[in-house]
Amino acid sequence: MTTSSSPSQANPDPQLELAIDGTTPTKKHWIDRLHHAGWTVFHHAQKHTGVGIVCSVAYFDPGNWGVDLQAGSQYGYKLLFIVLLSGLFAAFLQVLACRLGVVTGLDLASHCRILFHDRPRHTKLWRWAVLYPLYVLSEVAVVCTDLAELLGSAIALTLLFPALPLWGGVLVTGADVLLILALGNPLHARPAKVFEWIIAALVLAVLICMAMIIARINVAWGQAFDGFVPSKTLFASGALYTSVGILGATVMPHSLFLGSHLATQDRLSKISLVPVSPLSNKAQELEPTGVASRRERFQYLGRVIWQQLRSLFIVSRAELEALNARPKSYEHRENNPLEFVQSHLYHGMVDMVSSLLGFAVIINALILVLASAVFYYGSGAYGSESPASLSDAHALIKNTIGQAAALLFALALLASGQSASLVATVAGQSISEGFLNWKVSPVVRRLLTRLLGLIPSMTVAIVVGPNGINFLLVASQVILSIILPFIIFPLICLTSSSRIMRVRKTAPEHTVVSPSVEASSLPAITLDSDPEKIQTEDFVDFSSGKLMTSLGWLIWSVILAANLYVLVTLGMGQGG
Repeated sequence: MTTSSSPSQANPDPQLELAIDGTTPTKKHWIDRLHHAGWTVFHHAQKHTGVGIVCSVAYFDPGNWGVDLQAGSQYGYKLLFIVLLSGLFAAFLQVLACRLGVVTGLDLASHCRILFHDRPRHTKLWRWAVLYPLYVLSEVAVVCTDLAELLGSAIALTLLFPALPLWGGVLVTGADVLLILALGNPLHARPAKVFEWIIAALVLAVLICMAMIIARINVAWGQAFDGFVPSKTLFASGALYTSVGILGATVMPHSLFLGSHLATQDRLSKISLVPVSPLSNKAQELEPTGVASRRERFQYLGRVIWQQLRSLFIVSRAELEALNARPKSYEHRENNPLEFVQSHLYHGMVDMVSSLLGFAVIINALILVLASAVFYYGSGAYGSESPASLSDAHALIKNTIGQAAALLFALALLASGQSASLVATVAGQSISEGFLNWKVSPVVRRLLTRLLGLIPSMTVAIVVGPNGINFLLVASQVILSIILPFIIFPLICLTSSSRIMRVRKTAPEHTVVSPSVEASSLPAITLDSDPEKIQTEDFVDFSSGKLMTSLGWLIWSVILAANLYVLVTLGMGQGG
């Protein structure tokens, strides 16, 4: 008599077998899926993370510290709503800049040149009435930004080393441009990972230092979270001036230019686009051969080093050809391929939003909470008559919390200033390249950009001294807020245009569509293309929809209205 076996015994399924560790099949299946998902997230984060962190630095620079300390010391937690609102505005605008760079392969400054430099009618009028004034405003924004960052870093150095004069601190912190020169060109077609890692380390240093300081003070967290709700305090005397300062310190014009430029980089290609340095080749030729004397080898090596340094300040023929090949109109260029856009766009948007909300908004909120807890509600209650400065905050933290907390405060301020200063210098390079097509080397562009901020910073440090620094920090951020609508206007117009933001579903024949080219100038119509086929060819539209465009214009209107209100109140003598 044969016994009948169950179906599971007769037909065993290998996928239903128990794992060695005794886990059930379903559990093992989910563990494998989670493990795979974790590695996928890590792989994508490793490739695509970087632009958001670099851009987020501009949103908690020393200018932010100045206005956040003033807001917290005068109005308590009430202006935390402005910090949150400004962070959301910044995230939205940076996403627009990211979309513009990824889809078109050109940065915002280059788009402005295409729009206004070679107009078919009234060419000179468009150049001198629109393009060049817009470039001047952009450079003023970089100077105001660099002014705040150099002065903030100099104050941090004087807090760490009291014997160091303020102008000496400006000179020391101005030398960070040498670090950028050593990193190569962060605006290359491929990302400079060393530059991004340095910025990320400085950002984490700021966040960790601020978190450690907040952990050592008494914060009324219930009142603090109520500050994220709008209140009538926003319209109090002087509060709107400070609010506009927070807005200008948070939404930085130069960061929009830099974010759009970094978004054009190819973050997936494994082909190295960095040429081999001729110095390494010459060094290999100078291996001891027994023919040349040691003195001759050292002389030859010296000449090679001199030629290498000299080449940094001279534009190569390849760079000149790239400048001359830049498109002069939208009819003579092609956007990035669809595969490039799909593999970079959404990763870049997530990176940007998470970095701004996860670093910039939190750090700004912590600075304002610190000022509120220590000055407005604590023993240093300044009230609404005397806003706190960076030196005041350091002194009071040292007296009430301790030397360690004061040291952390100075280190956080120094890290934010240095990181933001590096980013502002690179942004200045992007602005000058895009607007003017400068035929000078990136090293010269960075040196000139740094001098534009270093000279007024030195003047302020010598003439004004430490007492007027906080006023200048807040005033510089208000100037940035006034400039901001002029920069946002072309950004919204460009990203809402379906003609500019469309991408072909399939690339034209005999057309090179490598996304790694820094400024693509590919022809829209090839020699063997059929015009009727071109007209009916399908495109994918990546322009902003009606909702996104309406939201962009609403943000632009809010910023413009706040700026006009502040200008009117200042003219009437009622401002902050």
